Amino acid sequence: MQALSLLGPLDALEPIVRYLILVLVLVNMGTRMLAFRNYRKQARDDDRETLNRWVPHELSNMVLVLASFYFLTLHHHAGIVLSTLVLGLFITDFFEVEARSVEMRRGVPLDKPKAAVTASFVVFLYAAYQSVFFLIEPFWSAIV
Repeated sequence: MQALSLLGPLDALEPIVRYLILVLVLVNMGTRMLAFRNYRKQARDDDRETLNRWVPHELSNMVLVLASFYFLTLHHHAGIVLSTLVLGLFITDFFEVEARSVEMRRGVPLDKPKAAVTASFVVFLYAAYQSVFFLIEPFWSAIV
């Protein structure tokens, strides 16, 4: 099948997009950890009413969503699965910050972002499966 060139110069990323997405997922996991540290610091301030979203983490979320949509244009089945998982992660992150704001207003200690960490781990597993499957392919082929 002839490859489509939908996005012009961005299509030069096609050979490495799987690895790029894996790196973006790892960066997103790191910024999530730093964002939670920032939220705890904000919660210690007595004069705060709500939490401010941490911009680097929000940017990493948006870049990850855009990268998964780009992957969707290249590999339809794997792209729709990855895009669904990443959108679920994006929505989970949104509601995790809102939940931390409610906890801060109520004066209870901030809970760890368990749902977002779980969702990001699932995204990581699928991105790793897509990008480094060639490492386990001989073993997989022998079994299946």
